[in-house]
Amino acid sequence: MASHSSSGRPPQGGKFGGKFVGKPGATQEQIGRRERGERARRETLRGDADETVIMYGWHTVTAALRNPARQIRKFLATENAARKLTEEGIVAKVAPEVVRPSAIAERLLPDAVHQGLYLETEPLTFPGVEKIPARGVVLVLDQITDPHNVGAIFRSAAAFGVTAIVTTQRHSPDATGALAKAASGALEHVPLVSVQNLARGLAALKESGFLVVGLDSDGEADLATLKLRAPLALVLGAEGKGLRQLTKEICDHVARIDLPGEIKSLNVSNAAALGLYVASRGI
Repeated sequence: MASHSSSGRPPQGGKFGGKFVGKPGATQEQIGRRERGERARRETLRGDADETVIMYGWHTVTAALRNPARQIRKFLATENAARKLTEEGIVAKVAPEVVRPSAIAERLLPDAVHQGLYLETEPLTFPGVEKIPARGVVLVLDQITDPHNVGAIFRSAAAFGVTAIVTTQRHSPDATGALAKAASGALEHVPLVSVQNLARGLAALKESGFLVVGLDSDGEADLATLKLRAPLALVLGAEGKGLRQLTKEICDHVARIDLPGEIKSLNVSNAAALGLYVASRGI
């Protein structure tokens, strides 16, 4: 049975708080790999592959502009977008360079919907997993590689007031480009904490008092029937693979989400949203 669960640089700032379409038949993981490779190639040409966060699209860019912790390196806007920023009273620390839409499009992958806005910023930072406040709900992503899924998870996390998202330094997408676009501004509201070793990261959360619950379609109990408490860490597994065995062993519980229909598994971003809804009613 497929798993309910199907991921950068840390973005937290003042709080602890382009969609790429590949060849027909390409998997989301293949698309993600190609996007990361293409972005790395372009950024290497600029000499800042590991330092620059790329953001585009109205919600993504305006949320970043409102975040005082975002340090802007480059800001491009079309004439129409710049006028709309003024009309809505959105003031940036750096005035935009007004350009034609093609000047933005040529910096992005095919089919990226930039809506006339493009930013290059420094990454936001956070000190580490052991500093996550022991409150509310934390999401932990076990090698989720698709940037669109991770961006959608961020959006749900922001909607449910998640304390932080924890992910791995390897086998997870950077908090830039398509991920930032899919997150629709949520990167400015939900801290992303990156750990080198997920097992040690989960152990640190448990030491801080978190109840750690993995989500998997073969879980021992329905999430809705578990006695949940805060602080709670919900762990979601990789697309298609689910939670790794070691991750399951570290969890206090491995739970499933019982579904009434014929399809018993969910896309990881949908599973995250549903898991957060169940958790919000149970703690």
